[in-house]
Amino acid sequence: MTAYSAPLRDMQFVLHEVLEISKQDLPAYGDLDPEFTEAILDAAGKLASEVLAPLNAVGDRQGCRLENGVVHTPEGFAAAFDQMREGGWTALDCDPEYGGQGMPYVIGTAAGEIFTAANMAFTMYQGLTHGAYSAIHAHGSDQQKQTYLPKMVSCEWTGTMNLTEPHCGTDLGLLRTKAEPQDDGSYLITGQKIFISAGDHDMAENVIHLVLAKAPGGGEGTRGISLFIVPKFLVKQDGTLGDRNAVSVGNLEEKMGIHGNSTCVMNFDGARGWLLGDLHKGMRAMFTMMNEARLGVGLQGYAIAEHAYQNAVAYARERLQGRAVTGAENPSGPADPLIVHPDIRRNLMEQKSFLEGARALAFWGANLIDRARLGRDEQADGLVSLLTPVIKGFLTDRGFESAVQAQQVYGGHGYIEEQGMSQFVRDARITMIYEGANGVQALDLVGRKLAADGGKPIMAFFELVKQTIKSLEGDEALKSAFLDPLKAASKDLQAAGVFFMENGARNPNAALSGSYDFMRMFGHVALGLMWTRMAAAASKALSEGRGDAGFYETKLATGRYYMARELPATATHLARIQSGAEPVMALAADRF
Repeated sequence: MTAYSAPLRDMQFVLHEVLEISKQDLPAYGDLDPEFTEAILDAAGKLASEVLAPLNAVGDRQGCRLENGVVHTPEGFAAAFDQMREGGWTALDCDPEYGGQGMPYVIGTAAGEIFTAANMAFTMYQGLTHGAYSAIHAHGSDQQKQTYLPKMVSCEWTGTMNLTEPHCGTDLGLLRTKAEPQDDGSYLITGQKIFISAGDHDMAENVIHLVLAKAPGGGEGTRGISLFIVPKFLVKQDGTLGDRNAVSVGNLEEKMGIHGNSTCVMNFDGARGWLLGDLHKGMRAMFTMMNEARLGVGLQGYAIAEHAYQNAVAYARERLQGRAVTGAENPSGPADPLIVHPDIRRNLMEQKSFLEGARALAFWGANLIDRARLGRDEQADGLVSLLTPVIKGFLTDRGFESAVQAQQVYGGHGYIEEQGMSQFVRDARITMIYEGANGVQALDLVGRKLAADGGKPIMAFFELVKQTIKSLEGDEALKSAFLDPLKAASKDLQAAGVFFMENGARNPNAALSGSYDFMRMFGHVALGLMWTRMAAAASKALSEGRGDAGFYETKLATGRYYMARELPATATHLARIQSGAEPVMALAADRF
């Protein structure tokens, strides 16, 4: 069985020395001093390591089962879910009006990383509920909020999102689920949805489904789609549960990974539902949930890799294999540990430098959301919208690659189920697919986000990079290792944007053929920016003689690795983008 320990020191470093959250003039941020956040994250870490992580392999082995229409979760999940509820973890950043604790989103993100890293399949039950809560909170009527949110905040009731149908995934304009209006203001929902995570289970009294469907008069495509609240059990006027609604589980999907989460085929057979938000404006309401989910999936990508990395490091220190080329480092033993070998070091440094950069990017994204929501900061809102496909796409791509690298450290033992490393690879794989496959994220980034608001968000990002470099130019120790590589990578990203502007209008394929490379390039530049900010914070701490010097020296060495060995990938991505559409589109469809 694998072990997990929350990386509390690194989290505190990002929150307080890089983002400096306690110094930000935002509602609810005034209480976020280091002692307060340490207490929260330490408690989350104990729950994660002692309760959730031991259930990770249990969930993988047992999976969920459907018996007589009832979904049963793996052994121990229900008791663990009770502990999550009792500890108030499901309500951490929810509205106090409905029973939440009112903490900022950035704290919910930090705790979410810990729980996800320990047991992703388990944490999805409350994660999807939070997304449904956010959609109802943003678009629901007062009555809907009072009816559903208190129970969803506590996770006495859980939530889902129902988009995908057997014949349509990304292209939701093709969906067939119908909504028939009734005289009492409700609708009868009829159709089938697939791939519904946490669609049903035995850990909550009720499941509140948010369902996309087409009501009469909406027109074709996505313009005709509305969003409906469809509870598993109808709710009476006094808030108690009534009759079972006409919604059922048709099947449980047999999946490559996340076996502990119930991925359901949901059948709606004239189920009673209520409109959420405006009629025929369901996509707007659903995207409140989708955008939060995409950021959450980006977090999943690196959180799983963190758990895998911790175990790979432990194995590399313990496993004896061969001798160091420079001479025995364990002369009293039959061989040296794996970690002495340069290729193992390369492997681990790639993982470590990605993980720490990814954490900084995810926390910064959460901070931008707080600035947009709590501070009404339009630039922050534009930036996080721009970065959402990058965080989702790049962090899950690299998270999966890191999980594979961690497995590789084990050699043949990594391929054996007993060691637990294959679960990380299998679980991480879905993050690149759901909530919008990464190819779709790349298309969204290039096709929509670059030109959004007249290009203001992307220009604001470039300006942020420029100002970061300018503010640190006097630090010679940072210049060659951090500032110069970041400047070069940013120029590559700008050159790619110029190529799209010059070629995209007359040949859209030229832009879209390079969209995936652009997403990866943007991800590298974003992590380069994060590493530059972290290096500046670490360098400042060392110069002032604060804290553990070893921590800051390690941070700088890890950052230098990323800037020297990973960030130069932007040049390769630029060359691929500038090759245009011809190499990609050269073959006719029937030649494949």
